[in-house]
Amino acid sequence: MPADTFTIADRTFTSRLIVGTGKYPSHQVMAEAHRASGTEMVTVAVRRVDLRDRGAESMRAFIDESRIVLLPNTAGCYTADDAIRTARLGRELGLSNWVKLEVIGDERTLFPDNIALLEATRVLVREGFVVLPYTNDDPVICKKLEEAGAAAVMPLGAPIGSGLGIQNPNNMAIIREQARVPVIVDAGVGTASDAAIAMELGADGVLMNTAIALAGDPVAMATAMKLAVEAGRLAYRAGRIARRQYASASSPAAGTIPSLAGASKGA
Repeated sequence: MPADTFTIADRTFTSRLIVGTGKYPSHQVMAEAHRASGTEMVTVAVRRVDLRDRGAESMRAFIDESRIVLLPNTAGCYTADDAIRTARLGRELGLSNWVKLEVIGDERTLFPDNIALLEATRVLVREGFVVLPYTNDDPVICKKLEEAGAAAVMPLGAPIGSGLGIQNPNNMAIIREQARVPVIVDAGVGTASDAAIAMELGADGVLMNTAIALAGDPVAMATAMKLAVEAGRLAYRAGRIARRQYASASSPAAGTIPSLAGASKGA
């Protein structure tokens, strides 16, 4: 198959796996997991990390920014105004005009507030941001976000950190079918098979943090996720067989040798 790159706005990536920077046992483990994953973009929480600290023990010192793009996110924001201010702060800190936009609507489930999310997307797009909004697996809101100028849509597979996997594959397939921007499954992945399923459904990429960072062996899990994303993408491009209610023999019936029982009767 021809080269299979992944483009968002004006940037093209080889890896379709985006990972986070939180919850790791140490910055060193984080760096090793990033290398094992092959990721070319990692998310950083503007409000939760001192991104100005470039000391030897700072988080940024363990990220190879010569090959990995930093994607600021607005984690911890519960209003459109907070998310907009946080995105602006990330840009003022020199990170970029890219933002993974989160506006949380419920503290327990961490589901997004889609009304506020849409409002913040419109404002930030007008201000020149490349907006990647985290949203529900709802085809209608994903379409509205795209129409508002989002550079990609990022529907959740399941609640953040739940590890439940893709809960609504039919909606994901619909989102992919109607979208004219990249679709990145964000949140809910627990293990490699979840990532493969997301890609087999046609997702352009998968974003995860907890599944790698809190695994028993984060580096090994990062490797597994890399392979799962690649396998799922390849399977999607190859084209799966149609589902059938009943069995379908692997070998054709025409031209088969008569059974031994039938042959003995004929003798």
